[in-house]
Amino acid sequence: MRLLLILAAFIAAGPTAFAADANRGAELYEARCEGCHSLDANRVGPKHRGVFGRKVGSVPDFGYSNAVRNSPVIWDETTLDRWLTNPQAFIAGARMGFRVSEAVDRADLIAYLRRESGK
Repeated sequence: MRLLLILAAFIAAGPTAFAADANRGAELYEARCEGCHSLDANRVGPKHRGVFGRKVGSVPDFGYSNAVRNSPVIWDETTLDRWLTNPQAFIAGARMGFRVSEAVDRADLIAYLRRESGK
C-alpha cells in the first residue's frame, strides 16, 4: 500500500518528477523543434535561449499572435510543460500547433531549454 502511495505522489508531481536529461533534450530539440525554432535566432517560431523566466510573447522582433503577446504567463517548468502538451489549450489563439505527447520527452526538452537559458 505504501508503495502505491509513493507511486501516486510521483505521478502527480508531473514533469519535475522525472530525472530529466538535458542531453537527450538537446537531441529531441534538434529532431523536433529546429524546423521552426533556434536557440539564438527567430525563425517560424521565436528564439529560445533565455526562455526561462521570460514573459511569454516578449522576444523582440518576433510576430506573435495577439493572444500570446498579451498573455501574462512567465515561462518555467510548469508553463512550458503545459504549453508543449497543448499550446492552443494553454493559450487560446496561439499559432503553434505542435505537441509533445510524452511527459518524459517534455521533461527532457524543458531540462535542455533550462540549461541553455543559464538557469
